[in-house]
Amino acid sequence: MTIGSFDRKTAIRLGAGVAAIVLLKLVVFTDKQPVVVGATENIPAAEARLKRMREIAATVPAREALLKQAQGELESREKRILKADTGAQAHALLQEKLHRVGMANGIDIRGIEEQRVKPFGADYGLATVSVRFTCGIEQLVNFLAALTNEADLFSTDEIGVTGSPDPKKMVQVRLTVAGVVAKKIAQEKRPGGAL
Repeated sequence: MTIGSFDRKTAIRLGAGVAAIVLLKLVVFTDKQPVVVGATENIPAAEARLKRMREIAATVPAREALLKQAQGELESREKRILKADTGAQAHALLQEKLHRVGMANGIDIRGIEEQRVKPFGADYGLATVSVRFTCGIEQLVNFLAALTNEADLFSTDEIGVTGSPDPKKMVQVRLTVAGVVAKKIAQEKRPGGAL
């Protein structure tokens, strides 16, 4: 072995060792610093965004309380919906109420006309019934007042009053009342395939 060849081999090994040490130093033994994303934002903008998020977070309990209150009101109102499984049952309930309140006020209700149940808003249906009767004006006022005292969610939809030449001041009344029902009743098919 000659001195020249020994120096070349040593130099190659020495160079490979130095390269390995530099590679280890750069890749394995570096101190990893956290990477900051969004360096274009400044500190005041980040503080303002944090303040806004805190304000929004502070309103959450109040909004939850409002939601609970609204849900409670909805439940109490939905208890007043006519309890019926079909449109015919809803019409029968309305007829029964009209007859009962009419009898309590001395009115004989006849000539009932059922109408179809139609959609009412997105979540409900509206069952309507029209009736005809003759009564005194005071009886009509008392009858309408008694209808408002009923617990179910229904109201007068139309009212037509025609005077009579009767000296007792009797009037002929055509009254349509509508009651709120579940949406499924409004969507049921009528006999003959129509909605």
